[in-house]
Amino acid sequence: MTQKKPPPSLKRRRVGAQLRRWREDVDMPSGEAARAMGWSGARFSRIERGYYRITHDEVFDLCAKIGVDDPEGIAEVARVAEEPTGTGWWAPFADKVIEAYLDFVELEAEAETIRVMHPKVIPGLVQSPGYVREIHSSARSSRSSPESLIAIRLARQEVLSRAKFHGLVSESAFHARFNNNTGVMKDQLRKLIDASNMENVTLQILPLTAHPSIGSNGAMTILTFRHPWASVGSIDNPMGGSHTYDPDQVSYLEAEFESIASAALPVGESRELLNEYLEGLHK
Repeated sequence: MTQKKPPPSLKRRRVGAQLRRWREDVDMPSGEAARAMGWSGARFSRIERGYYRITHDEVFDLCAKIGVDDPEGIAEVARVAEEPTGTGWWAPFADKVIEAYLDFVELEAEAETIRVMHPKVIPGLVQSPGYVREIHSSARSSRSSPESLIAIRLARQEVLSRAKFHGLVSESAFHARFNNNTGVMKDQLRKLIDASNMENVTLQILPLTAHPSIGSNGAMTILTFRHPWASVGSIDNPMGGSHTYDPDQVSYLEAEFESIASAALPVGESRELLNEYLEGLHK
C-alpha cells in the first residue's frame, strides 16, 4: 500500500507563495529563476509550492537574482523560512483536529488584525469557557474530539493580548438556550462586556431589527499580517473552513464585512445593549 505523502507545512507554503508573488511581480518565468539559482525546474517548483525548504541565505540570494526591492519584506520571509516547522502551542493538537482547522489556528496566531462575523454564535475569540464547552459538547467528528476542540478554542484567545480584533455579533445569539447550564449566557455576556472594554477590541452587535439579508451568507474571518504576507479570508464549514489568499476574493470579503458593520450598532450602543441583556431587560 502506498503511503500518503504528508502535505507541506503552512510556513513553507506561505514562504513559497510569497516568493512566487515576487517572481510574478517582476514578470520572470520560473525556469529563468531556477537557472539563476542553479536549480532544476522541479526543485524550484517544489519550493514555491512549499514542499522543499529554502534557507535564510537562499531567500536573500533568490530575491537579489530576480530583482526584488523590498528589504523589510525579504528579511521577514527569510526569518520565517529558517523557523522549524511543526512548532507552536498548537503542535500537540496536530493529530487531534483536522488539517484545515489547524492551518487556520496557526494563521490566526500570526495575525495583526482579525475581523470576524458569525450569523448565529458568539465569535470564538470572545467565547466564555462555559459557552465553548456547550458549543463543542456535541462534536461528532471522528478526528476532532470535543476535549481537543475546547482546549484549542480557549488557547486561541491568547491572541487578543496582541492582535486587533473586530467582531460582529448577532443579537440573536443572546437568545440561545442551554439546557445543562442556565448561567452560560450570563457568563458569556460578562465576557463580551469585558472584551468590549479592551483597547484593541471592537465589538458591534447586529440587531434583530436588521434586514435578514444582512450577514446571512455565513461566517467569515479576515486576517491581516505584518508586511509582506498576504491577507487571508476564511469561510467556516464543517470540514474546518476554506481559506483564500486571492486578493480579489479577500477584497470581496472585506467589502462584505464593512457592509455588515455599517448595519450593526455603534460600539457604545452595542455595549449598552450587552448590559441590558445582562440585567435582564431583554427577554
